[in-house]
Amino acid sequence: MLLQPTPLSAAAFAPFGDVIEVEGRAARWINQGTCERFDDLAQVDVAAEGGRPLISLFRATPRSLPLQLQSLERHPLSSQAFYPLQPQPFLIVVAQDGSGPVAPRVRAYVSSGRQGVNFRRNTWHHELLALNQTSLFLVIDRGGPGENCEQLPIEEGVTIAIP
Repeated sequence: MLLQPTPLSAAAFAPFGDVIEVEGRAARWINQGTCERFDDLAQVDVAAEGGRPLISLFRATPRSLPLQLQSLERHPLSSQAFYPLQPQPFLIVVAQDGSGPVAPRVRAYVSSGRQGVNFRRNTWHHELLALNQTSLFLVIDRGGPGENCEQLPIEEGVTIAIP
């Protein structure tokens, strides 16, 4: 199956989580009117079973396309947010939960580079997929006890390509 990513939008991504972006969002001015603050951009969910917020930086090496997907992962105890720290596009690959073959449930989106995502708890997703150049991401997910990563092989063969 050949999958072509579509532009990332809040409406299209809603079944899988939140799009983190400031475009179209209301801000409030702080620090004597020198800083715009955009609040509540994603629903961080990390407290299950004694979890705590974990803030990390990921440096992702770009992937070559077309790319054959091998597996997906999900986090049963928390959400997981990725926000690019450089204005570089990246790919987001997700799948709806369900039974039977995984391939028909896979969706792919391309971020503008000024958008991040927050995967809801238990959302199947591919690992971070940088494009074009090595890219730095702010990541907010869960630290603490318990196993918080499940793997799902994609045996049917899904290839990502950008036209």
